[in-house]
Amino acid sequence: MIEPIGNQYVVARPVYSANAFEEEHKKIQRHHKTFLDHLKLCCSCSAQKAKRIALSLFPIASWLPAYRLKEWLLSDIVSGISTGLVAVLQGLAFALLVTIPPRYGLYAAFFPVLTYFFLGTSKHISVGPFPVLSMMVGAVVTRLAPDPDPSLGSVAENDTLLLEERKLMVAVSVTVLSGIIQLALGILQVGFVVIYLSESLISGFTTAAAIHVLVSQLKFMLQLTVPAHTDPFSIFKVLESVFTQIEKTNIADLVTSLVILVVVFVVKEINQRYKAKLPVPIPIELIMTVIATGVSYGFNFETRFNVSVIGDMKRGFEAPVTPDAQIFGNIIGDCFGVAIVGFAVAFSVASVYSLKYDYPIDGNQELIALGVSNIFAGAFRGFAGSTALSRSGVQESTGGKTQIAGILSAVIVLIVIVAIGFLLEPLQKSVLAALALGNLKGMLMQFAEIGRLWRKDKYDCLIWVMTFIFAVVLGLGLGLAASVAFQLLTIVFRTQFPKCSTLANVGRSNIYKNKKDYSEMYEPEGVKIFRCPSPIYFANIGFFKQKLTDAVGFSPLRILRKRNKAVKKLRKLQKQGLLQLTPKGFICTDDGFKDSDEELDNNQIEELDQPINTADLPFQIDWNADLPLNIAVPKVSLHSLILDFSAVSFLDVSSMRGLKTILQEFVRINVDVYIVGADDDLIDKLARCQFFDAEVKDSMFFLTIHDAVLHIVMKKDYSTSKLSSSQEKDIKFDFTINTNGGLRNRDCSVPIETKF
Repeated sequence: MIEPIGNQYVVARPVYSANAFEEEHKKIQRHHKTFLDHLKLCCSCSAQKAKRIALSLFPIASWLPAYRLKEWLLSDIVSGISTGLVAVLQGLAFALLVTIPPRYGLYAAFFPVLTYFFLGTSKHISVGPFPVLSMMVGAVVTRLAPDPDPSLGSVAENDTLLLEERKLMVAVSVTVLSGIIQLALGILQVGFVVIYLSESLISGFTTAAAIHVLVSQLKFMLQLTVPAHTDPFSIFKVLESVFTQIEKTNIADLVTSLVILVVVFVVKEINQRYKAKLPVPIPIELIMTVIATGVSYGFNFETRFNVSVIGDMKRGFEAPVTPDAQIFGNIIGDCFGVAIVGFAVAFSVASVYSLKYDYPIDGNQELIALGVSNIFAGAFRGFAGSTALSRSGVQESTGGKTQIAGILSAVIVLIVIVAIGFLLEPLQKSVLAALALGNLKGMLMQFAEIGRLWRKDKYDCLIWVMTFIFAVVLGLGLGLAASVAFQLLTIVFRTQFPKCSTLANVGRSNIYKNKKDYSEMYEPEGVKIFRCPSPIYFANIGFFKQKLTDAVGFSPLRILRKRNKAVKKLRKLQKQGLLQLTPKGFICTDDGFKDSDEELDNNQIEELDQPINTADLPFQIDWNADLPLNIAVPKVSLHSLILDFSAVSFLDVSSMRGLKTILQEFVRINVDVYIVGADDDLIDKLARCQFFDAEVKDSMFFLTIHDAVLHIVMKKDYSTSKLSSSQEKDIKFDFTINTNGGLRNRDCSVPIETKF
């Protein structure tokens, strides 16, 4: 019963142990589905289920019939044109990261949009080239199809064409295999795999990728011949190659790229600062591309300054190709990384827009959509894509409502491919490199995350820093694997070394907090309340035992062994007649008795860990009194131990064995143990694993800490009041000895009353 009194409440209910609560409140018997039940449900078939599957596989069937033509079409047209122009330039620029001719970047910007239009669940992301993925694909291309050593002299034109074909084939193979992996993960419904990539990890990884992109574009901005490096520490080798050739820099390319970079950064900052006032962002990439192309063509930069230009832009599409399956074994690890990173980035951006505009997205369907898109793009000579944050931002900020804007952006790319692509032939590659770096501003600004994470969570900050270091030093592929492993290691570390605490009562109420955090705390005498805020498993059971020992102030196993040794000595004294019974008690007639601790330890160590047996002795021992013959046994004032398991989500078999040993040790030295807040499933698991016996009983479980404390108080009050004063006089003995020390009947010693 709950009675509210102003801003307080009074609760009147019995003190509940777990068993008492179950007796009074019967549980509903529920049927928990087994794996076979789930399998039957998955394999069942009905018209309604078939329709649901069809709609989930083709989301366009859900949103296209509900398209508001008059309200949304104009916004989607404006958004599609703006996004298409950005996609053209980013496709050309990011193709340089893959180390293939820029024209194939247009294919990567066109084909994925077509399939995502039918299969994707997000209405706002723009699918296509993404610099991080392009860099990851480019690393594989560089490893399997390296450029010839410039020290060997010039390369024949035929060899150059063959090398381009080889690079394209590697990029296609990586893209197709990555798409197959994404498709398989989607079909197997394992879209949850993205949860293992935290925000801190993704932020650190993309920042490191931006550094790789920056370094890789230096050779285009300076027009230097830099040999390919793909092994760990490759970024430093590339920098070494750049700085050793710095005197060969093409000044025209350097000046052009610096001017482009400055203008792009300034205008992007204006777009960001005044985005609320601007009807659409200023398309600075398009403007600078048109100007740079015109200047390069008008002043004949290629001939006068020997700059590197895009060159031949074939009209139309080239024939599709079949990936080289023979290299799948060499690239499967890289492809798995490309698949996971591409999905993680696309899903995180899609989640932002789905929350903003309140519509659902399906992670598994996104995997299928991205997988099919990459397979389709790879077959038509494109390379792996996801979504570029800047391009998706343009599609959303210019008023895009649905993927109609995406399909219109593909139309713009199509026009460039089949009609006007030749106009971009005089464009310098250094301009594309500068535009690629201009799109890294957001990722490079993520360095500010370090300070924010340090203030909020040191572990997340460490994950960010280590991910960045791993990805920069080891490369993107190995760096991602090492980062995920390190992140999982931090989770293990947090649970392996939890912040255990000792609780006490606050304000004489039912509230229990860490006794170190408050000044006015009440801790019942002889009672210790210990809290473990994490699962208990094989890796932290030792730490749990150590922290519990520190909290109670003694080792129960050591006390148990000391007491068993003392019992053995007292039993020997009695058998040898050195302890004699008199009307006034016992008299020890010899104080020269000695025994060897080493002998006991070596011969009967296992017996010392067993329960204390004093049934054959004519007296009981008060372990908190002085014992004869200077027998040293540490005194224990603790009579009750409460373990707060409200935050313990699971126990494994190894930890159960260790926990049971700990509980038995306390029980054997007459310390009552209570476990509170344990989940019902946890108790059921303990019962199934035969955890309980004559010493460790299931009656130790209580609903709350306060229930256990009140139970202890009532139990001690009852044991104090069950003997009258006359009964105490009749059965009380006075054991006297001729040395310092004493024995008393423990049953007749009055425990200290605990008032609450």
